[in-house]
Amino acid sequence: MVNYIDAHRSEFGVEPICTTLQVAPSTYYAAKSRLPSARQIRDAVMMPILLALWVANFKVYGAHKLWKAARRAGHDIGRDQVARLMKTLGIEGVRRGRRVRTTRPDDQAARSPDLVERDFTATEPNRLWVTDLTFVPTWQGVAYVCFIVDAFSRMIVGWRVASNMRTAMVLDALEMARWQRGTRLEGLVAHSDAGSQYTSIRYGERLGELGAIPSIGSIGDSYDNALAETVNGLYKTELVYGPDQGPWRKIEDVELATLAWVHWFNSQRLHGYLDDVPPVEYEEAHYAQLAPTGR
Repeated sequence: MVNYIDAHRSEFGVEPICTTLQVAPSTYYAAKSRLPSARQIRDAVMMPILLALWVANFKVYGAHKLWKAARRAGHDIGRDQVARLMKTLGIEGVRRGRRVRTTRPDDQAARSPDLVERDFTATEPNRLWVTDLTFVPTWQGVAYVCFIVDAFSRMIVGWRVASNMRTAMVLDALEMARWQRGTRLEGLVAHSDAGSQYTSIRYGERLGELGAIPSIGSIGDSYDNALAETVNGLYKTELVYGPDQGPWRKIEDVELATLAWVHWFNSQRLHGYLDDVPPVEYEEAHYAQLAPTGR
């Protein structure tokens, strides 16, 4: 009521509005002179903090992740309060859309067996990588994007943006993963769909150099590469079609934005699968447990 009167008092005056609302003017003035409550003071402190955290995380967090982010930043706040203040601020999380298939199978190429069978878990890093392609429309043309994801920590270990989706761009992403994780990873399973890029001889040879074993899901079954497609979906939702993004003019613009998003995804984004910690932190904790303790 007070806010309504404040919004219209310059046009109609306090007394006429109070008469219409059947409220005594003294009630309005008493409310205006009343000191703010502890809750109001707390809200006034937390709202700019929550807004800054939301903006810093690509404006994609909903109440749960924003609450987790605030707690990690050292703020003692409840989830319900975060949800209420987000509504007051007029901010919300993003929602994922539908997937569009980009890879095309080569019916003539030999296909490796499915070694994963929809079990996208691993007991340590570099045991299972998954990969897939997606695309981003730009004014210059279509930008094709390849991601390679470690199933253990959900970390993006390799990626590439190109103006085509030929095998070379997949090999570039694989080279980045090799540079980050090691040039020889015996026993690593590299899982993909049946796209021609992943059934090519060159791709198989490069995996052989790495010591990796290729694995390919069923044709036409999206669940057989669900983890890679999940990352593609997050990329589309959080960056490509995310708040304040686009229209994408050049392929180079997509590449630069993807670089920033991958860094955030690996080092800052909270992942529910990892108990709401970033992939980098999750792997650091894993290696810390393996490290010998001094006596």
